[in-house]
Order: sequence, then C-alpha cells, then structure tokens
Amino acid sequence: MKKNLYVLFSVLILSLASFSPLGVHSYKVRTIVLDAGHGGKDPGCHGTTGIESKVTLAVALQLGRIIKENMPTMKVYYTRMSDNFIELHDRASIANRNNADLFVSIHCNAGPSSAFGTETYVMGLHASEDNLEVAKRENEVVLNETDYQKNYDGFDPRSPQAHILFSLYQNAYIENSIRIASKIENQFSKRVGRSSRGVKQAGFLVLWKTAMPSVLIELGYLTNEAEERYLTNKNNQIYLASAIYRAIKEYKSEIEN
Repeated sequence: MKKNLYVLFSVLILSLASFSPLGVHSYKVRTIVLDAGHGGKDPGCHGTTGIESKVTLAVALQLGRIIKENMPTMKVYYTRMSDNFIELHDRASIANRNNADLFVSIHCNAGPSSAFGTETYVMGLHASEDNLEVAKRENEVVLNETDYQKNYDGFDPRSPQAHILFSLYQNAYIENSIRIASKIENQFSKRVGRSSRGVKQAGFLVLWKTAMPSVLIELGYLTNEAEERYLTNKNNQIYLASAIYRAIKEYKSEIEN
C-alpha cells in the first residue's frame, strides 16, 4: 500500500509539473484516442434491440471519420474498430503508448425506463449514489478479464470503497478534462437538442491510468424506449459524433490559443 501511494504521489507531482505556465502555452492537441465502450463477450447494456457495444462503436467510427476529414493533421487511434473485447487497462495503455493528448470513451447508459439524457464524466470522487452506480456498472467489465485483481492492484468493482482511491489518479488533468466535458455537454444540448444531465465525476477504471485529459461520455439510456430508438438511428449517431467533434475542435482551439 505504501509503495502504491508513493507511486501515486510521484505520478501526480510529475503530471502537475507538465502543466506549468510554460507548458500550457506549448500544449497542442495533436493525437486523440477514441474508445468505443464494451465489445465482444461484453456487450454492455441493452434495450429491446439496441446493444451498447454496437452503438458506441458506430459513434466512435463516425467521430473518427469526421475528425480525419476536418482535421487532417490530427492523429486518430481507436481502442477497437470491430466487435472485439478489449480489457480496460489495455484501453488506457493504447492512449499512453500513442502519447495521446485526449482520450474519449463512449458509452450508453442504463437505468429506470423513465431515465433519459446525456452526461459526460471525468475521473473523480462520486458526488452522488447515482454517479457511483454508473461507475460500478461500467467497471464490472473487469470481471470478464483474466487476472483483473493483478491488473488493477486488487481492485474489487463491487466495492464502493475501492472506487475512491482510483479517483486520485486523474487529478493532474481534472481542469482540462472538465473543460472538454463541458463543451461536449453544451454541444449535445445546444446543437443537437439532447437533454443534458451535465458534467459529473466518478471513479472509472477506463480513465484511471490515462496520462492525459480524459472523459467518459454516456450518450443516453438504452433502457428508455424513446432514447433507444434515437441512439440506434444511424443519422442520429452521426449527429452525436458531430457534436463531440465540434466540442473537440473548440477545446483544441481554446487550449492552443
């Protein structure tokens, strides 16, 4: 435990140093990693016919296409481009290995049939029981992984207490993570006409070890009949991807200028 805390403290100090006034002026958004949530043996949540892993992949691929068409100098990497299973720690590794400047993880939500709307999460402490439940649902993916306790330092996705430690890792990037998350929710609300549930914080394993600003987007509730119809429509998937692209474009311009 002492060793883990020492490593955590060292990571935070080094990360914060990279955000010195000099570093801020030289910071460029050149590389982005797009993460389509779930996949393969882990389909995620579902509605009557809509499956989370399929919706997230469709939106991620559309988003990548739009970015490449409009920002030809931007490097775009995907954690998956087909219906295959990628372990959560490998998704972060892909971002870190490619020196990504931004990590965007795309998901769909589940809940009561009356629940609706988008929300974008950054790594942090759970402000409410609802935030914790979303994090626990997404984090239970690791139960499909081999040696998950080894890969995540003994983390138990079923334990509320276990989620708290992981929230500390993204503190160095919290300001810019919230900045891009706010822009995404604003685009969903103002440009696409979606009902925004706002920017929230919770302990997501997929964001845990990413060494850059990172967000997890919940596009809407597949457990809501009307939202399921919306999310499984190809044109609407393009609208959602376009909204995320516009937020990234605005964030890039603001950060670099």
